[in-house]
Amino acid sequence: MKSLSHIKNRCIKQSYIFFEIIMTTFALKLWTMEYRVLSQEEFDDISSRILYEDNHLLVMNKRVGEIVQGDKTGDEPLSETLKAFIALRDSKPGRVFMGVPHRLDRPVSGIAIFAKTSKALERLNEAFRTGDVHKTYWALCVARPEPAEGELRHFLVRNERQNKSYAYADEASARRAGGRGGISEGAKEARLRYRVLEDTDRYHLVEVELLTGRHHQIRCQLSAIGCPIKGDLKYGAPRSNRDGGICLHARSVRLVHPVRKDELVVEAPVNWSPILCK
Repeated sequence: MKSLSHIKNRCIKQSYIFFEIIMTTFALKLWTMEYRVLSQEEFDDISSRILYEDNHLLVMNKRVGEIVQGDKTGDEPLSETLKAFIALRDSKPGRVFMGVPHRLDRPVSGIAIFAKTSKALERLNEAFRTGDVHKTYWALCVARPEPAEGELRHFLVRNERQNKSYAYADEASARRAGGRGGISEGAKEARLRYRVLEDTDRYHLVEVELLTGRHHQIRCQLSAIGCPIKGDLKYGAPRSNRDGGICLHARSVRLVHPVRKDELVVEAPVNWSPILCK
């Protein structure tokens, strides 16, 4: 017959085991509450659109309509969706870091870069500030730029109230416009290179290399030479796209890796064949 002390010790041991189970369950609940649980469809979709990832960076092929960072709409940004994705995929406890070193407008698709560490974010912010991140875009224009290859230089004035930029040929005109009403930023020089890649009866595929990074720069400068982007009603396109976006795609990026220091080149695919074939 077992002694009373033996039974007591066994009960205490079972109590500890039960307590550990309760605490583990509680911890798992806290972890799952940190981020929403993605559906299998969402998880697979995000996974399929990751173009590059390591311990420091994640490069995503953003869709039209998605936002990179939170805004006044309250819609979930990609930065938060990616946190939930990584927490689930890697069974990562606690908080996931996902820094945003640059923005990509909601109606634009293509490459969006995220930093997975604070060190990478700090260095990427500096690289974007100094112009050491080289980005190339594809745009479907409703008119053909002439000549077929060249460089555009304007002075842009941003109207905050309208969320729109205006292009001027010279700085003096831009500064005069910028002083009206006190609602616009001062004039900023904007430069880009472009070349026509393909022509169809209705649209023209144009490759754009940004030399400066200004608000709505590509949209505004192409519109200023009479070549608005397909679907871009704000900048002069005749009609909108069905998905509410515009045919501007962040096609590629070239930069020095913020930690490894080697060159990194990433391309984002886009399927505009149905449009170009019309």
